[in-house]
Amino acid sequence: MLKYFLSKLGDQRKRKRIFYERLTEPLHLNLLSIFIALFGSFEQKIEFDLVIRQQYAFCLLQAAKFAQSLQIPSITVIEFGVAAGAGLLNICEISKKITQATGVQFQIFGFDSGQGLPAPRDYRDIPETFKEGDYPIVDREKLLQALPDNAKLIIGNIAQTVPEFIKSVSQESPIGFIAVDVDYYWSTKECLKVLQGEAEKYLPITLIHLDDIGIPSSNPWVGELLAVNEFNAENHYRKIHPYTFLRNKRIFQRTSWIDYVFVMHTLDHKSRSVDTEKTKVRVLSNPYL
Repeated sequence: MLKYFLSKLGDQRKRKRIFYERLTEPLHLNLLSIFIALFGSFEQKIEFDLVIRQQYAFCLLQAAKFAQSLQIPSITVIEFGVAAGAGLLNICEISKKITQATGVQFQIFGFDSGQGLPAPRDYRDIPETFKEGDYPIVDREKLLQALPDNAKLIIGNIAQTVPEFIKSVSQESPIGFIAVDVDYYWSTKECLKVLQGEAEKYLPITLIHLDDIGIPSSNPWVGELLAVNEFNAENHYRKIHPYTFLRNKRIFQRTSWIDYVFVMHTLDHKSRSVDTEKTKVRVLSNPYL
């Protein structure tokens, strides 16, 4: 990790980000981070944003905890937009450590056309930022060899591969996290169709990371945000929303990745039914009586 961190210092943009996001945080928290980095558990390192790709680490851990609370032994994780494969391999590495910590297993899938971005269709694809051919898979065979047994690469047009894939998802390993990094509005629309299966194919709260909502051209009328808004309008029992009060729940609150984390609420999930048996009645104490 230290080698990775030092490599980032050579990038002026990343140096500036480290300064604003980390060094402006309270000194005692940064000092405590050194102790956690040396002696802390993997979960503690995630809490202190000490794991590479903090956004993935947080989402994967939260999904595992949600699964634990429902006594679900395995979850499905998806990355849309694999490109060189660094993100997919990162998910594999983090998931392995979370399994060791929680016992929850992961089934991991990466979706990509294999050819880079298609030609943009209109202004909603933000053509001033992205162009045809961007982000191809450079060495597919090498990437396939690097994937563990619980990970699979699915190559093809997302509009064709997603409908077939969702049929194969079972309630024994529901979808708990999807990472969307396909850049375009139209492509994101196709990705989000993976969330339209039967309710038990998902955790009642499914984590989502939207990679491209932070670019200057992003707004609710183009790109991923437009696709999300339309998804919400078209689906009565599935609603995508920013993770509520996530910033207030984090130790380090200036980090930008927090704003990229959303959740899909599966409102027709059986755990949210009024007929589902709940825990015993809760009673509050009154210290004034």
